[in-house]
Order: sequence, then structure tokens, then C-alpha cells
Amino acid sequence: MIREMTLGQYYKANSILHKLDPRVKLLGTLLFVITLFFPKSLLSLGIATAFLILIVKLSKVPVSMMIRGVKPLFIIICFSAIINMISVSGDVLVKIGPITIAKQGLWMAFYLVVRLVYLVIGSSVMTFTTTPNQLTDGLEKGFHFLKKMHVPVHEIAMMMSIALRFIPILTEELDKIMKAQMSRGVDFESGNILERGKKLIPVLVPLFIAAIRRASDLAMAMDARCYNGGEGKTRLHPLIYEKRDYIAYGIMLLYVVIMIFCSFILKRFF
Repeated sequence: MIREMTLGQYYKANSILHKLDPRVKLLGTLLFVITLFFPKSLLSLGIATAFLILIVKLSKVPVSMMIRGVKPLFIIICFSAIINMISVSGDVLVKIGPITIAKQGLWMAFYLVVRLVYLVIGSSVMTFTTTPNQLTDGLEKGFHFLKKMHVPVHEIAMMMSIALRFIPILTEELDKIMKAQMSRGVDFESGNILERGKKLIPVLVPLFIAAIRRASDLAMAMDARCYNGGEGKTRLHPLIYEKRDYIAYGIMLLYVVIMIFCSFILKRFF
């Protein structure tokens, strides 16, 4: 399961999405996530599916890597779906003692699963096609106007970039620690939930120590290079919008307009 984590990973490829300005991808991801929570409609869901398939195709990232990002959340998704199935009342389809499953509950669970899966895949497209440095520059440039309200935009963007970069590093560290414990005879797959939780204690302690050590090394390295925030900082590759970025903005605007039309105007027919 640890090896399936893909959040924060960058996949190098020569695609149009890799060449887009990070601000475009940040806004596009935000708009896509927002449209996923529009009123439930099979038509709007189909449009979101087609749009996501197109984006994944354009990214040139293997579909298997996108699916891998969903696997660690499989238990959470299944648990959420079950809760929705048994908690929503309506036309009863199955009744087992005090537990009833209604038609409306099944639809609610279906939409929930699809939304969660699409949310993970849509967010993964951004991280797969954007390096941490590009993401930091995009966040800082995109929210530059907040500096007038004395918001530390650069520091916030830097923290988010470091957090994303540490995810695959700590995941790899956790995998190494678990393999070391398994070589000593620890079986993480057997036993009940309580027993499995106890077996993770010898794993979490060295993981936290490694994380603190890496954070300390990073802080010393930044201090040794006289890092003092974003004041007076220059960039080797400044962010400048190109023609393809404006085209991408137009496509996003068209997608949002279509989703609003299908979700709020035509929903009565679907």
C-alpha cells in the first residue's frame, strides 16, 4: 500500500500540460474540483468524465499511475459509500434487520465514489505535470495580490512545496523501515486492527525521527545559503503567459459554463 502513494510525485514527459503555466493548472484543478460538487446529474457527470479522460490523455501520464493514487484511499472510499447507502432513506431495495438500503442511498453512494475518485485523479494530474518549484512559483505569483494585505504568500507557497516534496521522500523512508521490520519477522498483514496498530508503533517512531532529521538538515541548508524569504528574490525562468495558456483558460471557461448549464438548467430532464 505504501508503494501506491503518488501524491507529490512528478512524472517527466513532453506533453502540452507539462508546458502550461502552473497558474493555469492550479486554477484548472480548483475549478474541476468545484464542478464535481455541482448538483447530481448523469449528464454533468458524463461531461466531467469526458473532460477528465481528455486531460489524462493530454498529460501522457500512464493511466496505471493515476489508478495507483486511488488505491491508498480504497478503504476510506468504501467506508464512505457504505455509510451513505445505509443512512439515506427512500425507496427500500434491501432490508436486513435494522439495516435498510434504499435506491436513493445507492445513487448517493455512487456519486460519492465517483466524486472522490475524480478528485484524486484530477489533483494527481496537476502534481504529475508540475514540479514542486513550478508549483511554488505558481502559488506565489497567483496569490501575489494578497501581499497587499500582509499575507506571507511566499512563505505559505514554500511550505506547501516542501510538504509535497516530503511526501514521496517519507513514503520511501516508511517503505524501507517496514521492510527492515519484516526482515526481522514482523507480519503487518496478520491479526486484528488493534494488533496491526501495535505493530506500527516500531515503524512510526523511527519515521518521525527521520522526518525531524530531514527537516533539520533542510533548515540548515537553507540557512547556509542565506535564505531570507521572498524579499529581493529573482527567478531564472519567470512565469509569462503564452498563447497556449490563454487557450487553456478558454477551454476551462467553456467547461465550467457547460457544467453550470447542465447541472442547474437541464438537471430536471436527467
